[in-house]
Amino acid sequence: MPDDGPLDLPTGAANARNGLFVAFEGGEGAGKSTQVRLLCEWLAARGRPVRATVEPGGTPVGAAVRAIVLDRAHTGLAPRAEALLYAADRAQHAHAVLHPALEAGEVVVTDRYVDSSLAYQGAGRTIPMDDVAALSRWATGGLRPDLTVLLDLPPELGLARARGRAAADRLESESLDFHQRVRETFRALAAAACERYLVLDATRPVDELAADVRARVGALLGVPA
Repeated sequence: MPDDGPLDLPTGAANARNGLFVAFEGGEGAGKSTQVRLLCEWLAARGRPVRATVEPGGTPVGAAVRAIVLDRAHTGLAPRAEALLYAADRAQHAHAVLHPALEAGEVVVTDRYVDSSLAYQGAGRTIPMDDVAALSRWATGGLRPDLTVLLDLPPELGLARARGRAAADRLESESLDFHQRVRETFRALAAAACERYLVLDATRPVDELAADVRARVGALLGVPA
């Protein structure tokens, strides 16, 4: 797939800004929240203004959306309704958090972004990818990350990790086939635009992964890792 194809977001004025936008993606239990925290701590220690955020739930509106989409009581939620809820969360997130922080020159580090909708609602729910991509493009005003870190993990291992720390939420409760489709889509997205991705084997030790992330982000910012 070409970099400017239907699964990608456009370049242009939407990415003209002073800050740096980093997204962490991956399946359940891949360790995204840990790597977000470690990267933000490293940047803050070097005096870089940094903002950690998450989707869904990075705003008060998003927290309400998160409660709906992850609640196992809502197992009958239609796939298109689910996709629209995630897009609503993303639109508010972009408006209230992402655009203002980037325009202020901050490094914004998000736990999940557009790729998660392409993987979970597109491949997982089998909604046409073009539809999901167009919805996210409209919701964000075309904003895409400068770097996406994909923490790649076999879904059976990731689900075991996730279910070992808490009761499974609505998405974690989906079938292994669902999560395999999710993983395959994440990997395809990264392969289609490899210059904007850092793909890491998430079975490796946390500190090794963090060092690789620091090296890539440091190179983008001109900060020694």
